[in-house]
Amino acid sequence: DAKHLVPNKMRDFFCTINLDQEEVFRTQVVEKSLSPYFGEEFYFEIPRTFQWLSFYIYDKSVLQKDLRIGKVSIRKEDLCNYTGKENWFMLQPVDSNSEVQGKVHLELKLNELITDNGSVCQQLVVHIKECHGLPLINGQNCDPYATVSLVGPSRNDQKKTKVKKKTSNPQFNETFYFEVTRSSSYTKKSQFQVEEEDIEKLEVRVDLWNNGNLVQDVFLGEIKVPVKVLRNDSFQAWYLLQPRENGNKSSKTDDLGSLRLNICYTEDCVLPSEYYTSLRNLLLKSSDVQPISASAAYILSEVCRDKYDAVLPLVRLLLHHHKLVPFVAAVAELDLKDTQEANTIFRGNSLATRCVDEMMKIVGKHYLKVTLKPVIDEICESPKPCEIDPIKLREGDNVETNMENLRYYVDKVFREIVRSSISCPTLMCDVFYSLRHLAAKRFPNDPHVQYSAVSSFVFLRFFAVAVVSPHTFHLRPHHPDAQTSRTLTLISKAIQTWGSLTKTKLSSFKETFMCEFFKTFQEEKFTESVKKFLDDVSSTESKEPSGVSEPVHLKEGEMYKRAQGRTRIGKKNFKKRWFCLTSREFTYHKQQDKEPIFTIPIKNILAVEKLDENSFNKKNMFQVLHGEKPLYIQANNCVEASEWIEALCRVTRCNQRRLSFYHPSAFLNGNWLCCKATIESTEGCARCTADVPADTQIEIDGDRETERIYSLFTINRSKLQKLEEACGSIAVYQGPRKEPDDYSNFTIEDSVATFHTLQQIIDIIEKLNESHEKYQKKRSSSAKYGSEENPIVGKVS
Repeated sequence: DAKHLVPNKMRDFFCTINLDQEEVFRTQVVEKSLSPYFGEEFYFEIPRTFQWLSFYIYDKSVLQKDLRIGKVSIRKEDLCNYTGKENWFMLQPVDSNSEVQGKVHLELKLNELITDNGSVCQQLVVHIKECHGLPLINGQNCDPYATVSLVGPSRNDQKKTKVKKKTSNPQFNETFYFEVTRSSSYTKKSQFQVEEEDIEKLEVRVDLWNNGNLVQDVFLGEIKVPVKVLRNDSFQAWYLLQPRENGNKSSKTDDLGSLRLNICYTEDCVLPSEYYTSLRNLLLKSSDVQPISASAAYILSEVCRDKYDAVLPLVRLLLHHHKLVPFVAAVAELDLKDTQEANTIFRGNSLATRCVDEMMKIVGKHYLKVTLKPVIDEICESPKPCEIDPIKLREGDNVETNMENLRYYVDKVFREIVRSSISCPTLMCDVFYSLRHLAAKRFPNDPHVQYSAVSSFVFLRFFAVAVVSPHTFHLRPHHPDAQTSRTLTLISKAIQTWGSLTKTKLSSFKETFMCEFFKTFQEEKFTESVKKFLDDVSSTESKEPSGVSEPVHLKEGEMYKRAQGRTRIGKKNFKKRWFCLTSREFTYHKQQDKEPIFTIPIKNILAVEKLDENSFNKKNMFQVLHGEKPLYIQANNCVEASEWIEALCRVTRCNQRRLSFYHPSAFLNGNWLCCKATIESTEGCARCTADVPADTQIEIDGDRETERIYSLFTINRSKLQKLEEACGSIAVYQGPRKEPDDYSNFTIEDSVATFHTLQQIIDIIEKLNESHEKYQKKRSSSAKYGSEENPIVGKVS
């Protein structure tokens, strides 16, 4: 959210998230506010290098261009200082001189020249080769050119390259010559040297601009290189473009308002898979360790300050290797030992409950979409007033009408849920089956506990949470407005009550108006339906219907596609279309909710790959190869392009006819731009990036998750040592602990087994530390400062 925004009058605001100058996400517009609450979450993999993560606040305009009010920009290197906590940031003014992105490749050289009269002068040679990653201007590739200047106390010689049209990666390959003025006392020397006093204050400045044609040119960035670095030989390097030194400086930096952000940024260096064998094996055998509290996975959750940090990579790793169900059963059994009353079963935030929560988020995404998305869309797009709290009723509201509206929605949600068991993922059913039987074993005299053990998850922690926060579960693109959020909250309260399955349901409501509302339901009928649903989702029988399952909706959104046929004037153009991907087909439509114009069955897709920018001078392009000509698509930003490629690859990787080779560029004017082959049916010249079949449902990088767990162990090394000391103390002193101590918060059932596992963990971590150090040394020696992978930042000294 933001507060105290300017101008000091009620306006409509929205916020964007940018990687450098590329917008990757945009919030919905919050109308008529000075302190807008956005309440939106965005999670994304970063598919390219970047310098800044920026957040821009815009004033929405109907007739004119949206006005940028201010920004928050955080350097990549500083993100770790803000991760995992909320921070208020003062908005800074948006200055075009500070909005830069990209890098430039230069070669500089000083030549010695002898003039006709025998005197010696020096000539500076500047070869500007190319630029990469220049920003889009108004959503389109820019028309860049560069000015090259030799600047000193008494000179400013400037030269200019040609304008390159519609490209973010211009190839200039132009050379400029500058005479370096010498002092009158300079005499010819046998060995060329540059005098200190002449060269000290000279510098080469390269400025990148977008040619504005009829409007003002736009500054894209600059670099400065002191000429004194060229004393020995030619100097060639890549440089990151920098803002102007006077950019973003203003006397009004404290009156634009502020923005509250919660950023979580992680960056992992993933080694080859064989380095993680020992740690991976130790974690995967956790469910076999007796007691479970002595396992590596359980110890990880014990030493992490926030259990969620441990749960996310742990669940993903165990899922990837099909070891999650036995581990959840083992930690749930430990949980139940400390549960004294059946009605409090699985209500806390233990390792078991968090693991099940995370599992449901990962494997239940499609289940939520096919079950709830249609009714959530109806509630959000055609909202009816549903407020039944007398205190919150507005003037003119009719509580009876609102109650009928709410009942209509609740009935619809209930029907969708209780008949959705056939769509419940098998993995969720297996986990629920284990929990149900463990609960019945722990409380054999309570007939309801087998149901409440499952309902506490599937209703309270899954459906109820998804209904109240549909944007978090990708059921809606944005956070709902206030009225819709209130309706969803009331529906969520009803879902939570179905999950309680108690005979005194009405007493579970703190608000009297909810008691009155719930009286209108036929409780016995609802209870029987809930029980049948819970029986179905906690059964180990296969739920998959044979052959006629409904297609699962995977992704949709607006992008641009290149015309498949020719236009009347013979030119192929790009058109905005609505794309939809399901488990069965990939389609595009003229508009959302319209009939598809073009359909590609998933089984017919042969490859999905990036497309070189030089094909059409457009960024963020990819190609879908199928039986006919390639479908060329342009996404709106790099994150969106990466997500679409990943989604399409995931759902098509098991296709039997997948290609192993493809063409990275397009077939234009009678030849492939990549390999110059003149026959369109020529086999591809580059190997496909994803030609190995994989799990189409859950895409998990096991090595990356293991690396994350290694990082957590490394961060919490001191706690591992404390736990090790605690095990040693318990082994020596066999009696009960009489006073609280440093390790009283740890669960230690078997000190000898726990100590043994800790020694294994510490030994593995030390070996991985050595491997990382070797890799970093190798990387630093191979990626020379000034190379394309490691460009120079700022001035060269």
